[in-house]
Amino acid sequence: MIGQTRVMKSRHRLGRELLLVGALVSCATGPSLLEEEPFVEPAFAWTPREYVCYRAGSAIQVDGRLDEEDWQNAPWTEDFRDIEGDSRPIPRFRTRAKMLWDDEFFYVAAWLEEPHLFATLTERDSVIFYDHDFEVFLDPDGDTHQYYELEVNALGTEWDLFLVKPYRDGGPALHAWDIPGLQTGVALQGTLNDPSDVDESWTVEIAFPWAALTEATRAACPPAPGDQWAVDFSRVEWRTEVEGAGYRKQLDPSTGKPYPEDNWVWSPTGLINMHYPELWGQVQFSANVAGGVPEAFQARDREERWFLRQLDYAQRKHVGRTGRYSNRVAALGLPTLPTSASRVNLETHSRGYSATMEMRDGSIYWIREDGRLVHETREAEETSE
Repeated sequence: MIGQTRVMKSRHRLGRELLLVGALVSCATGPSLLEEEPFVEPAFAWTPREYVCYRAGSAIQVDGRLDEEDWQNAPWTEDFRDIEGDSRPIPRFRTRAKMLWDDEFFYVAAWLEEPHLFATLTERDSVIFYDHDFEVFLDPDGDTHQYYELEVNALGTEWDLFLVKPYRDGGPALHAWDIPGLQTGVALQGTLNDPSDVDESWTVEIAFPWAALTEATRAACPPAPGDQWAVDFSRVEWRTEVEGAGYRKQLDPSTGKPYPEDNWVWSPTGLINMHYPELWGQVQFSANVAGGVPEAFQARDREERWFLRQLDYAQRKHVGRTGRYSNRVAALGLPTLPTSASRVNLETHSRGYSATMEMRDGSIYWIREDGRLVHETREAEETSE
């Protein structure tokens, strides 16, 4: 079973490349066979990791070195785990990340323990996860649609993508899109592609301009203090071996192909797929400067969001069994309605369903067949995509 799961990861990656080919065409024509991947329910409930992101008190030079005082004061995340969670072995090498923000940028930094620094890809928008890499995923408004992905290798080569929606919901991924004003820096604590010594690590530093992140989100950019975003990080690590004066990926004797990559992440999704934005970690922005007054993370509306997400998962399984969505909440086997909610209205139509959860404070949450989940007040008007 473990081997089968790892093969599924490779297929997912291949599927992602195929999706990129048809992405621009499919935007106008609707879902295609290339765009959609089978739905797999996560293996565990949403238990996101949390991080309070403090302000930078002075300018950050994006060079990968992390030597500014603000970086020294910013807290590290927990060590990364396997993407499937605690059911999988502890990663062979340690990975941690930090975050900061100011009026112009959202900053991300990462430290990746690495005894064999390895990278080959130099062309922007190459398939960077074919090398060891570090990946960032951002969904500012947390609705699971219109989110950002950035991958960087130890050469500093970038691959930035804009996801209209997750692959399971028809995509597409726009890899021709670049993040305007993006800054990245990489520093190596060792020698790249040189097996004559043992390396220590590499560090990555990234600055996402708020102006670029306003393109496809309802969230404020820069955020207001207290705002929370869905964020996650992933590290792809390949098994390598010495070949001549460099490295190559280690081959599995049973297949003659490289072993599947390891995927180590900050907030596990429970399955080998990062494109479940509802399962990412939660980042809370603080007005306090790093190293100053600490701020506690305030968990919000998790029970409400998880209830509707379980409704969506149940609908996907129901349509898989019966060929249609259920119009009865009771038929979906859901847990008890959150005490903050008064009722759920479920409607079906020829192409899907919509569920609206009415809250006792007058606001509503709604979710639909493509997985988009939104919280809004009664007075808010939903803007069509």
